[in-house]
Amino acid sequence: MTEPLTIELADPEHTGRVARALADVLTAGDLLVLTGELGAGKTTFTRSLGEGLGVRSGVISPTFVLSRVHPNVPDGPRPGGPDLVHVDAYRLSSAEEVDDLDLEYSLDRSVTVIEWGRGKVEHLAQSRLDLELTRVTGADVAAGLEFAAGTDDWDHEDFDDEDTDSRPEPRRLVISGTGPRWEGTAWQDLWAAVTSA
Repeated sequence: MTEPLTIELADPEHTGRVARALADVLTAGDLLVLTGELGAGKTTFTRSLGEGLGVRSGVISPTFVLSRVHPNVPDGPRPGGPDLVHVDAYRLSSAEEVDDLDLEYSLDRSVTVIEWGRGKVEHLAQSRLDLELTRVTGADVAAGLEFAAGTDDWDHEDFDDEDTDSRPEPRRLVISGTGPRWEGTAWQDLWAAVTSA
């Protein structure tokens, strides 16, 4: 495992820049395990990651369908790049239930992001990135925003984007790499990309 990288995210725009920068170093077969409390910014992060990968717009949390495939756009910023598979494992209780999603058929040709996957998905790939988003202060809760169970993020669909962006609360992102994919140069490239975003 690599030495964790910690990034202080000032607002949703900064989150988006970091996610798009990370997308630049990702390739088909990469697995990302995304952890964070409700409202931490997981879907905001994944939406921006999808933009950086050049997939079709409209990335939303797959809470009720468990898994969504967002195909690469041939005339987008990364033509021929990997699709994005976005999974919400919140309602899954075991690795066996994750296996029922048949993710092994798309892992090699996609970038796969699994929210709430810690302790359930590590067996899917030899290498992975673990990303943990945390809310630094809790100001969103104090401001009266309520997030329903299974929903998420700064730009939750029930709130106007500008509304939430006018009350930014910092987040902390910790990235750790596991396995041979994230040793040496690949980890250095990731580090340089996301810290300069």
